[in-house]
Amino acid sequence: MKFAHMADCHIGGWSEPELEKLGIKSFEKAIDICIKKHVAFVIIAGDLFNTSLPPIDLIKETTRILNKLKEQEISCYIIPGSHDYSPSGKTMIDVLEKATLVENVAKYNETDGKIKLKFTTDKTGVKLTGIFGKKQGLETEFYKSLDRTNLEQEKGTKIFLFHTLLSELKTKELEMVNSESLAILPKNFNYYAGGHPHIVKSTNKEGYGLIAYPGPIFPNNFAELEKLKHGGFNILNDNFEIEHIPIELKEVISLKVDVNDKSPQEAQEIIIKEIRNNDIKDKILTLRIFGALNSGKISDINFKDILSETKESYITLKNTNKLTTKEFEEIKVETGNVTDVEDKIITENIKEDSILDKNKIKVLMESLSIEKQEGETNTTFEERLIKEIDKILQ
Repeated sequence: MKFAHMADCHIGGWSEPELEKLGIKSFEKAIDICIKKHVAFVIIAGDLFNTSLPPIDLIKETTRILNKLKEQEISCYIIPGSHDYSPSGKTMIDVLEKATLVENVAKYNETDGKIKLKFTTDKTGVKLTGIFGKKQGLETEFYKSLDRTNLEQEKGTKIFLFHTLLSELKTKELEMVNSESLAILPKNFNYYAGGHPHIVKSTNKEGYGLIAYPGPIFPNNFAELEKLKHGGFNILNDNFEIEHIPIELKEVISLKVDVNDKSPQEAQEIIIKEIRNNDIKDKILTLRIFGALNSGKISDINFKDILSETKESYITLKNTNKLTTKEFEEIKVETGNVTDVEDKIITENIKEDSILDKNKIKVLMESLSIEKQEGETNTTFEERLIKEIDKILQ
């Protein structure tokens, strides 16, 4: 008996069409491998989609891929994650379950404030149950009301699905991220199939069993592309031994270019030289540029010329979050009320020929702080933001 453990597919998570395409292709590759390796069933531990109501084209593709499992009589067990869970109950997971493509094992009854989970039994005899993930870790309130008696006393081979970061499995990069103790999980399960933190890690704890995170099926942001390079998932055998299966459809080349104390022209030359020194053809290129320019503005760097050097790449992503200029580093700011500090910075640094006055700048800052609404796609959010900015800039 072999089974697959996936998590954090985040289908639809990228706004770039090339990477959105790779995301769903990676999911399909994983499913094809499961079929080829004759797994008995597949587990998806949350965040199949990046939103509870994904675009119709992505739903169609996901349905087509999941149907491959159904045709091979391979069951797919799932829980909603923090992204595809919806407080309103409207989630595409329900639609896929109605079409008998997946089965949501996060089923329960609530009596007198106590939550009693139900088991789903696979044709192999393995029993599965689990708890969905919610935004901002709100699923922990659900754990507090959990009746553990039937879960821990149930006989047979048992798997628990969860979508929460556990403190005991935190990596250094996640030290400052909120997490929960392993003690929130019910004991006496053979395997705990986790999702949410996008890490590849496992541990065996006495009284519990094997607890594992398989990482994302495909990296979901710039930093993950840099660090992970590719996605993957776990396949487990009869003895619950993990084989991690990498999914790499495109090679990732990550360039980190330090332009500290350089002029915009010097910085541009350094970046272009670094690109030319690497084989980027048909590869994903991540370009992280950092440091403080010794003069001029960041906009004095001709990024159009730089990106023209990357036209052979599959796609190029640049990150300039840590790129600054010493002209702005020298701004002196007194501590005090946030509004007063903002007013002072704007007043002291606004140019005479600026198309924006102080009031417009403050309105623009407020507009740029809006957040994406529940169920809103990246495209719709961007369009709403651009319309708001257009109004301000006239």
